[in-house]
Formats: sequence, structure tokens, C-alpha cells
Amino acid sequence: MTDQAQAPVFAIQRMYLKDMSLEIPHAPTIFLEQQQPQVEVQLDVQGDEVVEGIYETSVTVTVTTKAGERVAFLVEAKQAGIFEIRNVPAEQMPLLLNVVCPNIIYPYLRANVADIVQRSGFPPIHLAEINFEALYQQRLQQMQQEQAAAKPGIYVPGNSH
Repeated sequence: MTDQAQAPVFAIQRMYLKDMSLEIPHAPTIFLEQQQPQVEVQLDVQGDEVVEGIYETSVTVTVTTKAGERVAFLVEAKQAGIFEIRNVPAEQMPLLLNVVCPNIIYPYLRANVADIVQRSGFPPIHLAEINFEALYQQRLQQMQQEQAAAKPGIYVPGNSH
């Protein structure tokens, strides 16, 4: 094999808005509300191999904005990217798919959310920057804790208690 065949490859193939929905369940009266809205944001990251060497990573955000007890609007958006990733050590793949790729995708998602909210008649929502590495580390720690908590109850065939 040549050195070129062994060189790591990381290339963006495409960025796209995979899914977006907007709900304004209390329109038009919600536009008359004077109180300061409360905003709740939930975020999810997923990465999967599409075909050998080609991966899709998506970042999904759900923004729920309430005026008092009533939902002013709810936006759910999934921004995705297709990446060519080859000759990268397997132990580095989770970091690429859960940190590097989402860092590339997230600005597109932020712009799309701000745009759809503003087009709906509300002031735009500017999502905060996200530290995807900290989010990934937090997820890993949570998974490890869940696995540790589940171990005592694991059934092992042939093990009589």
C-alpha cells in the first residue's frame, strides 16, 4: 500500500436541513402576551455510518417557548451533514462523530432556527454556543454510571444463585 492510501481523510460532503417543524398552538392570541417568555432548549446528537467511509451526523434541537403556562411556539429542527471519514483509528471515530461533526453542523442549525422563529412573527431565538466535547464527555459518564448500576442485576446463563 502507498502512503497516500493510509492518509486519514475527513471531508464534508453535504450539509442539509433534514427536518423542521414549527407549532404556534395559541395563535393569534399568544402574540398579544406581554410577559417575558421562558425558553427551554433540548439538544441531541446522532452519528451513523451510511456506507463504508461515509457518515451522517445530525444535531436535533427542540425549542419550547412559553408565555406563562401557555406554549407560545415550539420548534424542532434537525440539521445533518454527510462526511467522508476514512483511515481514522476506530477509537477516534466517536469523537469525530459526536464533537467535530456537530461543531461544523451547529451554526447552520442555529441560523435555520433563528430564521424560522423570526418568519413566524416572533423575535428570533439565538441559540447559545454548545461545547460538544463537554456534552459528549457528560454522555459518556452517564452511560458508564448506568452500566455500573446495571451490572449487579445482569443475568449470566449458567450462573446459579
